[in-house]
Amino acid sequence: MTKGIQEQKLGILGGGQLGRMLVQSALDFNIDIKILDPDANAPCKNIVSEFVVGKLTDYDTVYNFGRGCDLISIEIENVNTDALKQLAKEGVKVYPQPEVVELIKDKRIQKQYYKDNNIPTAEFILTDNKETVITHKNFLPAVNKLGKEGYDGRGVQILRSEADLDKAFEAPSLLEKLVDFEKEIAVIVARNESGEVKTFPAVEMVFHPEANMVEYLFSPADISAEIESDAQEIAKTVINRLGMVGLLAVEMFVTKDGKVLVNEIAPRPHNSGHQTIEANFTSQYEQHLRAIFNLPLGNTDILLPSAMVNLLGEEGFTGIAKYEGLEKVMAEKGVHVHLYGKLTTKPFRKMGHVTIRNKDTAALKKAVDLVKNTLKVKA
Repeated sequence: MTKGIQEQKLGILGGGQLGRMLVQSALDFNIDIKILDPDANAPCKNIVSEFVVGKLTDYDTVYNFGRGCDLISIEIENVNTDALKQLAKEGVKVYPQPEVVELIKDKRIQKQYYKDNNIPTAEFILTDNKETVITHKNFLPAVNKLGKEGYDGRGVQILRSEADLDKAFEAPSLLEKLVDFEKEIAVIVARNESGEVKTFPAVEMVFHPEANMVEYLFSPADISAEIESDAQEIAKTVINRLGMVGLLAVEMFVTKDGKVLVNEIAPRPHNSGHQTIEANFTSQYEQHLRAIFNLPLGNTDILLPSAMVNLLGEEGFTGIAKYEGLEKVMAEKGVHVHLYGKLTTKPFRKMGHVTIRNKDTAALKKAVDLVKNTLKVKA
């Protein structure tokens, strides 16, 4: 007889802010969660029934953690997939599947997958080291991306001219043609075990110029119905081709001539879906749980237009976090603040986010500026 979701133990690899928001959603369904994270003070530490400290990349640690679970999921791709494959062989459900995580956690394999499966993406060259990058100087301007372990803006360098070649990575990477894009958008798509697929409306992302990570976004994206349709179809194609169970964030470029190109994908809840907690019928976190437990997928429609602003640690401040301007921001209509339970701040560390809901998009943009200029994470 199949166990109900309340009788199953869900193990999550990673106990950061994504895990924290997933746990907050799981509480609504009485789902029992245990977490593995290398940081003894990770954001999930005090909010789950079982918190284990250990390396996510160590075979024995991941295997022993997973043996006591009915189902395992992730909040970060850099995990030991060999241990996950063994657990899957032994009957533990692992979603997203280890093979999918393996493909996605190496950007080189990920890009080649798009090419092999006719998924539109920017032109690229696979490179082994700095020397190989230099031999392709005629390919510039380009983006040099580390194959593995790059995230939140790390492992990405823009090489505009020969003068920048010294910044190239001395490791397996790829050189991707710098796209002259109009906008950067993201579509989050979910697929359950039964094969039901649902997408969230596209959001429009604005990146921090120095940190190379999302600074804020607007939902829905200000794009034509045709581009929205193309983006939705591409996201569905990617998750169906992968045969993946769970939630997939598909980041895309909209070019000046209206083409939609896949930039990167992430097989988990994502920064581009935080606003769904307050602004959509179903949050991305609930949708991920619905998908991995093979429940009917939820309604993804937008309740109200929204914006999401990432709270990053201020430059020049490292230490115990202090939140300046919190009361002023919370006095604004339609504002909801999420802090991630991180004790210490450092420059550009993700410390929280703010969601703003408003029917008036001009008012949303004004509120984004207010949040950016008022709420500061210092030490």
